[in-house]
Amino acid sequence: MAKITIYDTTLRDGAQAEEVSFSVEDKLLITEKLDELGVHFIEGGYPGANPRDEVFFKEAKKLKLKKARLAAFGATHHPGKKPSEDAAMKGLLNSGAPVATVFGKTWDFHVKHALRVPFERNLELIHDTVAYLKKRLDTVFFDAEHFFDGYLKNPEYALRCLEAAVEAGADCLVLCETNGGVMPADVSRITAEIKKAFRTEVGIHAHNDSECGVANSLMAVEAGARHVQGTLNGLGERAGNANLCSIIPNLELKLGHSCIGAARLKKLRAVSRFVNEISNLMPLRRQPFVGDSAFAHKAGMHVSAILKNPETYEHIRPELVGNSQRVLVSDLSGRGNILRKAEEFGIKLDPDSREVKELVLEIKELESQGFQFEGAEASLELLIKKKLGMYKKLFEVSGFRVFISKRSENDTALHEATVMLKVGDSVEHTAASGNGPVNALDNALRKALVKFYSKLSEVELLDYKVRVLTTGKGTAANVRVLIESGDSTSRWVTVGVSEDVVEASYQALLDSIEYKLHKKH
Repeated sequence: MAKITIYDTTLRDGAQAEEVSFSVEDKLLITEKLDELGVHFIEGGYPGANPRDEVFFKEAKKLKLKKARLAAFGATHHPGKKPSEDAAMKGLLNSGAPVATVFGKTWDFHVKHALRVPFERNLELIHDTVAYLKKRLDTVFFDAEHFFDGYLKNPEYALRCLEAAVEAGADCLVLCETNGGVMPADVSRITAEIKKAFRTEVGIHAHNDSECGVANSLMAVEAGARHVQGTLNGLGERAGNANLCSIIPNLELKLGHSCIGAARLKKLRAVSRFVNEISNLMPLRRQPFVGDSAFAHKAGMHVSAILKNPETYEHIRPELVGNSQRVLVSDLSGRGNILRKAEEFGIKLDPDSREVKELVLEIKELESQGFQFEGAEASLELLIKKKLGMYKKLFEVSGFRVFISKRSENDTALHEATVMLKVGDSVEHTAASGNGPVNALDNALRKALVKFYSKLSEVELLDYKVRVLTTGKGTAANVRVLIESGDSTSRWVTVGVSEDVVEASYQALLDSIEYKLHKKH
């Protein structure tokens, strides 16, 4: 078992992802979370090129990091200047970070066409930059940009670039698979050759353009690399960087290496979700290890097996990475799915009972009509309780109407709903307006009921989704409506299906209200 150093570059490389923009405050918050996770190095940014990153490093000095060390990122010095004259070098030193990571060209193609300096001059840039920084900082990493492509095309020159960094005192040679197109077998072979040629520590920095970022990182470690760079959730330019949310658990749990430790590994999902939240990105449900669907089971045969032993269809215990097992209910479900969901709802069922068999058949029939319970568990819980006689009807809707009016072409449409319902012996006939027909109906229903059930005033409609289920029918198509509601303590999702979007919305709204009232009682 080897000790693997984890170097996170979410704040710099990850910030280059499309639709991602971190403020200084965002970066400080993520830094603290990464420190809690236990990564060894956090690359804060490029202080020589980005004023925002200069502010970040100034503010980051106030943080009390327990585990991680901050690294500042930059390039080799300007070809027309000495290192001491280069503003970018001053930016690295003024950042106050104890670690500098500098990248240099190692592919002759880039030296000729991008940097446009003689090959020998590029070697001097690498050597002089690393030597200058190493005299002034504790740690200097050399990111060998485009190394694998360079080594495949001109191995002699690529090696000379590494030699220049080693002679200058680089603490780690980070082999960068910058374009993301090299295959794992080549990454493994080349890393092994570099490890054999140099006594200096070797690292890997992979991108994911060929969906091999994680595989390339793991293969590099197996070939001798002991320093791994990546980002949380695989954020990064183009298709992203190697995903640390997959690399770390694979190293710890599958390959037996030591990275952040078992206790911190349990924080992985929480930190992944935190970074998504700060990035304003929806979490990927199917992301391995930390996604909502990573340990979700739908097929009846699978659920039957995991109830006997989770290892039958789970490669690790989800709790090891802070995740949890989920059982979904759909038309693929068997009795095991129903039994497991009922258990989650606090309902004990006899697996051989008539009710369970009827529930399985009823759910399959409803899903054939377009209902979807795997995303609407509040409606599923109500269905199970109604079937078992555990549900008490607290009100009855006699009818409703929804009006939409527009008095002129330029006027805003007005929406109003009226509802007649009965609670015990009392009859309520109420009207309410709203921002759209569904909102008006929601307001009218709750307005009529809140005098009897005051807790309904706590409920908010948080999200509303409509999906067309049948194509080719235009506005006559069946639609499914999912409504997410919540109060101060929880959230729940309900579903409705109809050819009429208002009717489908009404079904979901009614379930939402009934779920809240039943939960209260």
